[in-house]
Amino acid sequence: MSKPGITIDASNEASAQQELAGSLAGKSIPRQVVILAIWPLLEQLLGFLVGMTDSVLAGRLGEGAQRVAVLDALALCGYLTWLMMILQGAAATGGLAMISRATGAKDSALANRSLGQALLLGCAAGAIAGGGLYFGIDGLVQLFALSPAAAESAKSYINVVAISAPFSGILFAGNAALRGSGDTRTPFAVMTVVNLVNIGVSWLLVFGPDPYGGMGIAGIAWGTTIAWVIGAVILFVVLLLRRTGLRLELIALRPDADVMRRIIRIGVPSAVEIFGMWAINAFVVRIISGLPAEGALGAHFIAIRCESLSFLPGFALGAASATLAGQYLGMGDRERAKQAVKTCWFGGVGLMTLIGMIFLLAPEAMVNLIAPGSEIHLRLAAPIVFLCGMTQPFLATNVILKTTYRGTGDTKAVMMYSYSSMFLLRLGGCYFVAEFLQLGLWWLWVVMSCDLLCQSIVFSRRFFTGRWMDARV
Repeated sequence: MSKPGITIDASNEASAQQELAGSLAGKSIPRQVVILAIWPLLEQLLGFLVGMTDSVLAGRLGEGAQRVAVLDALALCGYLTWLMMILQGAAATGGLAMISRATGAKDSALANRSLGQALLLGCAAGAIAGGGLYFGIDGLVQLFALSPAAAESAKSYINVVAISAPFSGILFAGNAALRGSGDTRTPFAVMTVVNLVNIGVSWLLVFGPDPYGGMGIAGIAWGTTIAWVIGAVILFVVLLLRRTGLRLELIALRPDADVMRRIIRIGVPSAVEIFGMWAINAFVVRIISGLPAEGALGAHFIAIRCESLSFLPGFALGAASATLAGQYLGMGDRERAKQAVKTCWFGGVGLMTLIGMIFLLAPEAMVNLIAPGSEIHLRLAAPIVFLCGMTQPFLATNVILKTTYRGTGDTKAVMMYSYSSMFLLRLGGCYFVAEFLQLGLWWLWVVMSCDLLCQSIVFSRRFFTGRWMDARV
C-alpha cells in the first residue's frame, strides 16, 4: 500500500516544482544520466573483464581438440547459467520497477518493504533454478549433442555454479533494488569485490601452484561461485546497516502477499519473455552444435564474448534510463520521463557505434586474445566479430529501450514483440538457413542481425507512441 494520496502509477499532471530526491535533486537530465550511469558502466567494465578472463583461461586449457572441447563446453555453460538467471531476473525486474516508482512518489515504507520481498523472491528463484540445472545437467548436455569431452567439462562447471544460485539471486535482486532507488554506487562497490574475487580465485585454481591449481574448468566455476557467495553476504550486511535511503529491515523479510504479488506481476512477464529468448537462442545453439564445421560452437561463444564489450555503455545507460523513467513516472512527470529515456537512448547508440569500430578494424586481434593460434576459431569467429561492428546501432536500441520498458513495468509488451520477431526471424530463419540452404555459422549471424534490426524498429516506434508510460505497477 502506498501513502494516502500518493499513487505510483503514471499521471499526466505533474507539478513543475517537483524534483527527484538525493543526489539527483536539482540536476539537469543529462547530469542525472551521468550520475546514474557512471557506476553501472564501471561495473559492466569489471563484468566484461571477468567474462573475458574466464574465456582467456578456457582458451588456454590445452591445445587442438582439447581446447575445442573446453570452449564448446563454456559456450553451452554460458547459455545454461543464463537460464539460471531468468527466474532471478524476474525478482530483480519487479523489485526495480516497484522501488523506482515508490522512490519517485517518496513512499520510503513501500520501497523498503519491496526490497525485502525482492530479496526473498530472488533467493527462492535462485534455489529453484540452481536445483533444476544441477539435477538436469545430464539431459541438457545430451540435448545439445556435445562431444564426450565437452560434455564432461560442462558437467564439471554447472555442478559447481548451481550451488551459488540462491546467493546470486539475492545479489541481483538487491543490486537492482538499489539502482531503482537511485543508488548505483553501492552496487558498483559490491560488484567490484565480486569481480576481483572471481578473477583472483579463478586464476589461482586454474594456473596456481599446488595444492590449489590444476582444477581446469571446475576452477573457473569455483571462482564464480565463491565470488557470488561473498557478494551476497556483503550486500545483505550493507543493506541492514544503512540508515538513510533504501534499507533492509528484518521485518520486511516476512512474506508480504500484496507486495510480493505486485513484484511477481511485473517480473513474471519479463521472465517469460527472457525464457522465450533463451529457448529460441538455445535452439540456435543446438543448430550450431550440429554444424559440420569443427569448433563452430566455440567460435559462436568467442564472437559473443567479443561483442559483450559493446554492452558496457548499453546496459549502464539502460539502467539509468529505467531508473529515471520510473522515478519521473512515479511523480507523474511523463515529459521528463520521455526526455530522460531519449537522452540515454541516443547517447547509447553513439557510444556503442564507436565501440563497434573496434570490431570492424581489429576482429582477428580480438579472436586471438581468447584463442591464440587457433586457426579454426580465427577463421570462423573473425568475420562474425566484423558483422557485430555493423549492427551496433540496432543492438543499442534494443538493449536500452527494452531495459527501460521492463524497468517501468511495460513487460508484457516487451514479451509480445520480442517473441514475435525472434520466433519468426531468429528461430525460423536460422532453421531454414542451416537445414535447407546448408549454410554455415556466419549466415546464422546474418539472420540474427536481421532480427535485431526488426526489433529495434518496433521498440523505437513504441517509444514515440508513449504507450510504455501507461503500464501499471
